[in-house]
Amino acid sequence: MTTRTLVMLDAALEVATGVALIADPSFVVRVLLGTGLSGGGIAVGRVAGLGLLSLGLACRPGGDDATPQATRALFTYNLLATLYLGYLRIGGGFVSYLLWWVVALHALLTLLLARPAFEKARQERFRVPSKLLSSSKTGW
Repeated sequence: MTTRTLVMLDAALEVATGVALIADPSFVVRVLLGTGLSGGGIAVGRVAGLGLLSLGLACRPGGDDATPQATRALFTYNLLATLYLGYLRIGGGFVSYLLWWVVALHALLTLLLARPAFEKARQERFRVPSKLLSSSKTGW
């Protein structure tokens, strides 16, 4: 699977989750965590949905390859989501049947995005600016 395909798939999952949270945050939380939401929780759930929708749209590859920023952003999000959702399952007392599957999905995406995220960061760090390349041709 190419990095572009992986980022596109992950971005689509985040857009879908964001739309679901915007439409019915109580349902998403009930299925994911096995608990309900109060009035304030519904508002915060919708804001989280707006954030996931924005993340997914911003990270969607537009060209031939995924940008390093999008790859790192999705890697970071999936890593933190894995850790926090895993904590909720182990230490937080949430026992929804779907929670382990979501933790496993985020963990898998984290592992798949780790190498491209760090390779792209390394390539950016050691990239020679185009000004230097063009001036070296003229004998500068």
